[in-house]
Amino acid sequence: MAKKQFKAESKRLLDLMINSIYTNKEIFLRELISNASDAIDKLYYKTLTDNISGLARSDFFIFIESDEKKRTLTISDNGIGMTKDELEQNLGTICKSGSEIFKVEEVDDEKIGEDIDIIGQFGVGFYSAFMVAKKVEVTSKAYGEEKAYIWTSSGADGYTIKEAEKDTHGTTIKITMLDDTDDENYSKFLTDYEIRNLVKRYSDYIRYPIKMKGEEEDETLNTMTPIWKKNKSELTDEDYNQFYKDNFYDFTDPLRVIHSSTEGVATYNALLFVPGKAPFNYYSKDFEKGLRLYASGVLIMETCKDLLPDHFSFVRGIVDSADLSLNISREMLQQDRQVQVIAKHLEKKIKSELLSMLKNDKEKYEEFWKQFGMQIKFGIYSSFGMNTELLKDLLIFYSSFEGKYTTLEDYVSRMKEDQKYIYYACGDSIDQIANLPQAERVLDKGFEILYLTEDVDEFTMKAMMQYDEKEFRSISDDDLGLETEEDKDAAEKSNEKHKELFEFMKESLGGKVVSVKASTRLKTHPVCISTEGGISLEMEKALAHQPDLTNRIKAQRVLEINTNHKIFKTIQKLYKTDKEKVKTYTDLLYNQALLIEGVTVDDPVAFANSICELM
Repeated sequence: MAKKQFKAESKRLLDLMINSIYTNKEIFLRELISNASDAIDKLYYKTLTDNISGLARSDFFIFIESDEKKRTLTISDNGIGMTKDELEQNLGTICKSGSEIFKVEEVDDEKIGEDIDIIGQFGVGFYSAFMVAKKVEVTSKAYGEEKAYIWTSSGADGYTIKEAEKDTHGTTIKITMLDDTDDENYSKFLTDYEIRNLVKRYSDYIRYPIKMKGEEEDETLNTMTPIWKKNKSELTDEDYNQFYKDNFYDFTDPLRVIHSSTEGVATYNALLFVPGKAPFNYYSKDFEKGLRLYASGVLIMETCKDLLPDHFSFVRGIVDSADLSLNISREMLQQDRQVQVIAKHLEKKIKSELLSMLKNDKEKYEEFWKQFGMQIKFGIYSSFGMNTELLKDLLIFYSSFEGKYTTLEDYVSRMKEDQKYIYYACGDSIDQIANLPQAERVLDKGFEILYLTEDVDEFTMKAMMQYDEKEFRSISDDDLGLETEEDKDAAEKSNEKHKELFEFMKESLGGKVVSVKASTRLKTHPVCISTEGGISLEMEKALAHQPDLTNRIKAQRVLEINTNHKIFKTIQKLYKTDKEKVKTYTDLLYNQALLIEGVTVDDPVAFANSICELM
C-alpha cells in the first residue's frame, strides 16, 4: 500500500513538535490517555443527545497493556472511535484537533455537554507518542460503523491507512518503543511500576477508570474524582490535611486551607494550603515556589511559578482550569491571559484568607507570622513599596504595648493626640531593644514602640514610609518630634557651651562619628548613638551581611551625651586637667554605646585594656 504524506507540514515540523513543545518524554502517556478520555466523552455526549440506550457512564474505561518482550505499549478506549476519513483528518494533519469541532448543544432546552470537558487536542497530543515510539499503530472503529481501520506511521515520512479487524467501537493505540540508548531508557515506560507512577502523577483525575491487568483481576490506577471538585460539605478537616500531607510531603497539618471555585472571566478550582512550618530551604535560593497546574484534572505543570507572587510563595496547592490547553509550554504560559487573571484572583483570595485568620484567630496567625512574616515584609521592601497597599494590613510587630504583637491599624488607633510618628526600634532581640537608652524618653511620654528584630524590618519601614498618613520614625533618628521649644533651646545652649569639648571628643574618635552633641532623648543613661541621613546602625549591620557589597555602607553616627549625667561632670573636669584621659573616657563611652546597640566594637582588646587602666 502506498504511503501517504502528512498534509500539514514535513518532518521538520514534527521534529519541532517533539523537541520543542515537550521537554520531558513521559508526557506522551498523559496525552494519549487524555485523547482516550475525550473519545469516551464524545460517545457519552452522543448517548445523551441522540437518546441512545444501553450505554451508561459506568460502562466506559481506558485500558493499558504492556509487553516488555515485544517492546509494545497499548492504550485502548471504548469511546466514539474514528472512521477512515476521521483518521485521515485527525492524524494525517498535524495540529488538527478533533476536540475543536466538538460543541455544546441544546437538547430539550437544556445544555448538554457542559460537564463533558474535552481536554485534549488530538493532533498535538497524539504526536507526542513519537518521542518514545519507533512505530505507532492506531486501530479504530467508529460507533455505529461496521468497518475498522488501522493507521500506521513510523514518523514524519508518512503513514498508511487500511482496513482492520476490531470487534468493538473505540480506539487502540499500539506503540512500539524505541531502542534504549546511552542517554535514554525507553524500556522503563513498559514497566508496570512506571505506568502506575505516570498515571498517578498526570492522569489521576481523569473521570473514567484507567485499568491495567492485575494478578487476579483488572486494577484501576486512578482515583477519578479530585478532592478540589468535591463540595466543601463532603470534606472534613482530616480529608484536607491528609491530602496536603500526601501530596506535598509535609508531616504537619496546614495552618489554613483555601478551597475555592470561580467562574466568569477566569474559571478554575483552587485548593491551596498555608503550611504550618516553613520548609528547611524556604529562605534559600534552592526553594522553588509554584502551584500544581491542571487542565481539567490533567497535570500540565508541577510547579507553575506564574500563579504565585513572591510575597505569597509559601502557599502550596493546586489550580485546575478547563480554560487551559494541555499543550502549553512555560514560555506560552507566561503570556497566557487566563493564567494572569487566575494569578490576580488567587493573590486577592490569599490575602483575604490571611486577614480572616489575623482577625478571627490571632494565635494561629502569629504561628504563621513566625514562619513566613519575613516574606511578607520582603514583599514590600523588594518592590520598593509598590506592594504596600496590598500587604500593609498583614504586617504585625511586637509592641511595647502589653508586650504583644500588634497590627499597624491597632497601633494607630491607640496613638495619643500629640503623637506625630509611629515609633519603632531595631535590635537583635526584644529584651535588648527594651533596654535601649533611646527608648526611655519615648516610653516616658507614654508612646508605643514597635520592636523590630529582623534585618528586613527597617528596610520595610523605609519602603512604606507611612501608614494611615502617619510617618514611621526610628527612636534612633535625629528628630523624634518629642522636643518642646524649651528642650531645643536648652540643647542648643548646651551644645554651644560645650562646643570645644564636644569637638575634642569627636576628633579623638578619629572619624568614627560625624558629631558629638548634647542629647535631648536621654534621662538616666550617660550615652547613646543616633544617626543622621537615611542609613541607621541596624541597616548598616544588615548590609554588612551581604556578600556582594565590597564597599561597606556606613551609617553617619552621632555620639549623644547626657549632659546631666555625673560621668559628663567628670569629663568636664578632666578636660581642664587631663585631656588624654578624656580621650580614654570618650572611647569607652563610644564603645559602650555600640555594645548597647548590639554592634561589635572595633578593637575589643583595647577596650578591655582601657577599662582595666581606669579600674
